Amino acid sequence: MNHFSSKKLLAQLSLLIIVLFSSAFTLKIKDEKPDKVYLFAYSTLKSNGRNGLHFAWSTDQKNWFAIGPEHSFLKSDYGSWGPTGKCTTEPYFIKDDNGIFHCLWSVNDDVFAHASSKNLINWKSQNYVQAMKSLETEVKPIIKDIKVSRKNGQYVIHWTVDNKNYSNTTKDFKNYSATTIHTESLPSRTEIILQGQNVKGTVTEVEWSLVNSLIKNMEASKFRDKQNDASPKSDSILFTGLKPVTAQISITTKDPKKISNMLTGVFFEDINYAADGGLYGELIQNRGFEYTLHDKKGSDEKWNAKMAWNGDFKIAKENPIHVNNPNYAVVTKGTISNTGFGGIPLKANEKYDFSVFAKGAGFVVKLKSASGETLAEASLKSGSSWKKINAVLKPSKTVTDANLEISTTGEIAVDMISLFPQKTFKNRKNGLRADLAETIAAMHPKFVRFPGGCVAHGDGIHNIYKWKNTIGPLESRIPSRNIWNYHQSMGLGYFEYFQFCEDLGAEPVPVLAAGVPCQNSSDGGAGQQFGIPMKDMDEYVQDVLDLIEYANGSATSVWGKKRAEAGHPKPFNLKYVGIGNEDLISDVFEERYRMIVKAVQQKYPEIIVIGTVGPFNEGSDYDEGWALADDMKLPIVDEHYYQSPGWFINNQSFYDGYDRSKSKVYLGEYASWGNKFYNALAEALYLTGIERNGDVVAMASYAPLLAREKHTQWNPDLIYFNGNEVKPTVNYFVQQLYGQNPGDIYLQNTIKLSDTNNDVSKRIGISAVQDSATGDLIVKLVNLLPASVTPSIDLTNFSTAENTTYTLMTGKPDKTAARPVTQKLTAKEAFSKELPPYSFAVIRVKISSKTLLNESF
Repeated sequence: MNHFSSKKLLAQLSLLIIVLFSSAFTLKIKDEKPDKVYLFAYSTLKSNGRNGLHFAWSTDQKNWFAIGPEHSFLKSDYGSWGPTGKCTTEPYFIKDDNGIFHCLWSVNDDVFAHASSKNLINWKSQNYVQAMKSLETEVKPIIKDIKVSRKNGQYVIHWTVDNKNYSNTTKDFKNYSATTIHTESLPSRTEIILQGQNVKGTVTEVEWSLVNSLIKNMEASKFRDKQNDASPKSDSILFTGLKPVTAQISITTKDPKKISNMLTGVFFEDINYAADGGLYGELIQNRGFEYTLHDKKGSDEKWNAKMAWNGDFKIAKENPIHVNNPNYAVVTKGTISNTGFGGIPLKANEKYDFSVFAKGAGFVVKLKSASGETLAEASLKSGSSWKKINAVLKPSKTVTDANLEISTTGEIAVDMISLFPQKTFKNRKNGLRADLAETIAAMHPKFVRFPGGCVAHGDGIHNIYKWKNTIGPLESRIPSRNIWNYHQSMGLGYFEYFQFCEDLGAEPVPVLAAGVPCQNSSDGGAGQQFGIPMKDMDEYVQDVLDLIEYANGSATSVWGKKRAEAGHPKPFNLKYVGIGNEDLISDVFEERYRMIVKAVQQKYPEIIVIGTVGPFNEGSDYDEGWALADDMKLPIVDEHYYQSPGWFINNQSFYDGYDRSKSKVYLGEYASWGNKFYNALAEALYLTGIERNGDVVAMASYAPLLAREKHTQWNPDLIYFNGNEVKPTVNYFVQQLYGQNPGDIYLQNTIKLSDTNNDVSKRIGISAVQDSATGDLIVKLVNLLPASVTPSIDLTNFSTAENTTYTLMTGKPDKTAARPVTQKLTAKEAFSKELPPYSFAVIRVKISSKTLLNESF
């Protein structure tokens, strides 16, 4: 027995001892304790109450045992991820006559929260009650100290605001009476000593079996967390003494299955300056002088209409070029300059289109280096009324930190000042930054989701993304605050998104809010899950229907005409529309969601509606979202999850048991937490399982896609960049290899390893697919072990050509330097070539016989 096997046996014995001890302890408890015990429900001050609902138990209400102790059985989803959001403050716990448990708590706002559960492990969706909405107060009330009593067959909810007592009543925790001032005595909370501290909460008598299940759930959760805590460092300990592994692999033509032909795509969201200052080709920042303090919610006093501009000028609003962009600059005998997004990158002798709306005196526009050298200039005239003026500038040098200057000896008003390279992606006007777009194109995406996730449903009701604000002439588009706390000019709008998809040969997948804003909104009651007022929902539903007409309608239809006027008379052939994103599946959400989906299905039955099942791969929103999808018979639902590399290693069979008769899955957002090669390999390994389940997983996209260096709100991301350089991550190259080597037929395979240890086998992945368009057999092999793996792949079922393409990524797992290296080999060499430690290989071979493709599926 080698050292590795001995170590594993010792670990397994240790785990067995723990389980036996736990079971013995449980039996002892059951022998010595009554059938019923007391359950204490409470929250702690840890993370300002964001650690959720906790439990402790006792047989005598004197000696208490915390379960966890900080294990969370329910976490609040109200508010933003800031210091005052997601709080579970002073929870009050009660059991109704039907055996259902109800938890109510304060959320540092003028509402209180409610959730219910049968077993205290699986909770129904949270709902938020605007209890103070009908009362006029001078300052925003903050509800505190919630308590519950029973009276005349109803539940009375009590709370305090500024030391005044209020209450309302409910029979079902869904419908509540009007709030009144409360004068009667209030129920009290129990205070106990727990781990040396005084803690307030509520006590309920319950069956011991319920507490026992809570303990087991907590232990299982901790075990999973420990198991998922995989890393190169932990691997070096776990696999000490591991010898090289051999893998006998058999791929068969028997029982092939059809899988999605659009499995890999991209998810574009305007996060991390992905649009303005990123994919959108505009080089001038704040070109319309429309930045406002509200973009950053007042956190940066410099973030105003003059942001990114230098010089002596004033902001005016009288008679603007368009009411949707009211600000413009007035310059009197002086110069203003713009540095773009941290310096304007220019290439020598390339042409740049300059444009400006101006009225007044003549002016000179210059491109200047940081040292003050003039690289290009043009003298231009304006007039007495607004006029768009154009020029082509050709810089004499390549620089990364230029600025644009406008000088006048008189007085001039200027607005919508623009500088675009003529060499945009596909040379489009108002186009996309070529190197970034080409990097995305190199992934061969089958679809593009846009305009994002949280961006789509916005930071509060008034920040919901409105597609109609993003089309038409640039000066008429309505800019908006970005939920990620910067500015959206909307220069990259829905027309440009559709055009980008067309240029990529990818399906467009627009995602629209389901009538509710982001559940992480920071706008309090107005921003949480209270939704667009129902009186306004008909108008919102019509906006959704109008989008489909804009994309697919004839050039004579109302909205198809607007598309044609923008330069695209032919339809964009939209097939998919996503409704909702990571939503809290509340009653408020469901009412609006059903209304939108039903309207789309009735008017455009050919459109494939993609639903939503919340932000995680488990929990109440996931369960409720799937139940709703089942009831509405949605064709596809959108799943999201960000996890540790260990989770991806341990969950390759996640979709194996999915019901094939129900909705397909769009894995809309996923990533492991990091940009090391180890993360990329964990994702590559997981994608072998995604391909294996490509009959139920229809689409998948890593997220987020883009991030400008020094301007990131989220990490990790797939592609980083600055003003003049694109920096794909090692994760990108895994995505690229999957995108460049798709298949639409999955081939069954078996693998037999020389080392049958479970931790070894789940770190070796294989996927075999065939591309029906080319007939190529494509095999992907992943080795996430610190030892080599030598495959022996049986090809007796195939007649193969000699030339085989073999692409390998390998490197140190805690580094980022691994890149694909491709070579030509014979099929025999490719299918027996040793996989180095920590590596990913893609083998592509021509199949001489296409008998497999003649199979009926």
